[in-house]
Amino acid sequence: MKPMIDLKKQYLKIKDEILFMLNDVLESSQYVLGKNGLNLEENIKNYHGTKEAIAVASGTDALHFSLKALGIGEGDEVITTPFTFFATAEAILYVGARPVFVDIEPDTYNINTSLIEKKITEKTKAILPVHIFGHPSDMNAIMDIAKKYNLKIIEDCAQSFGASINGKKTGRLGDAGCFSFYPSKNLGAYGDGGMIILNDSEAADYIRKLRNHGSKGGYRHEYIGYNSRLDEIQAAILLVKFKRIDEYNKKRREKASLYSSLLSDAVVCPVEKGGCYHVYHQYTIRVNGRSPKRDAIQQKLKGHGIPSVVYYPIPLHLQEALKFIGHKEGDFPVAEQMAKEVLSLPIYPELDDEDIELTAKAIKS
Repeated sequence: MKPMIDLKKQYLKIKDEILFMLNDVLESSQYVLGKNGLNLEENIKNYHGTKEAIAVASGTDALHFSLKALGIGEGDEVITTPFTFFATAEAILYVGARPVFVDIEPDTYNINTSLIEKKITEKTKAILPVHIFGHPSDMNAIMDIAKKYNLKIIEDCAQSFGASINGKKTGRLGDAGCFSFYPSKNLGAYGDGGMIILNDSEAADYIRKLRNHGSKGGYRHEYIGYNSRLDEIQAAILLVKFKRIDEYNKKRREKASLYSSLLSDAVVCPVEKGGCYHVYHQYTIRVNGRSPKRDAIQQKLKGHGIPSVVYYPIPLHLQEALKFIGHKEGDFPVAEQMAKEVLSLPIYPELDDEDIELTAKAIKS
């Protein structure tokens, strides 16, 4: 069985540079909060055009700390999507707030902005859109709603590094943008890592202390904080890959285009809405006929040694861990339907066109 993403293939292309950077870290003997972390923050801040960037240990911590720094806490409500990775809801719960789910669009799988306002209450303090699979959410509508009701916006950009709307990168449009550097991401480390970008220097200063046990250093602690520092080895690896991120995303788009040209008459292919730049963290098709047909296709692919994954088979509102929120099947019908129909196919910059053609042939058969 081939991998969903061939990280070794990518590594071999940049091996010499990676090993040079790793040797530099080992020779320096500085492994935490050193020059590579600072350089990475500076590069990502400049790339997005924000005033601040703070590296942390994971994308989950990025969401958690952003919510906390923007004043979201006990008893507050945060509007988000049920069709996302579990960490999106976890981070909201970590600060004592309650996730309020809004159903999704059937084409982009992002939060349906036309349904947000009816979920706003006096307890609502923020909207947390997720740019799922690499396609930007409708941020213009979200920003209009946030302005109207004086709400904060925390963007979950775990899957959308480099994506944009009318030339503006995701992450810089809300009050904070949160990135994951998990190895499979478009910009991935060789372990966990995360980043927060924002323009609020006071909030950024608070996050820098928060990630370091509530301290600026010198064993003086202003807050009860956390241990969430991106280590120098991961930062060094990310610096090597960051130089290539636009090239990587361009290649992902080329692979996606080939998939769509081969599959558009057989399944529902991903869309790219006007003004949006999709970076295809996942290439996710939809199979009409729901799970029996989807599962049959997945088995057919497996028989050919081709991997595929269902993201996400159980929407958040139906997860066992979130039963206490009180939702039931049927509450978010589009998210539930998509969970039965979607299937993600291998996509990464080094994927061979021949493999895409083989995958498409297996699906169509």
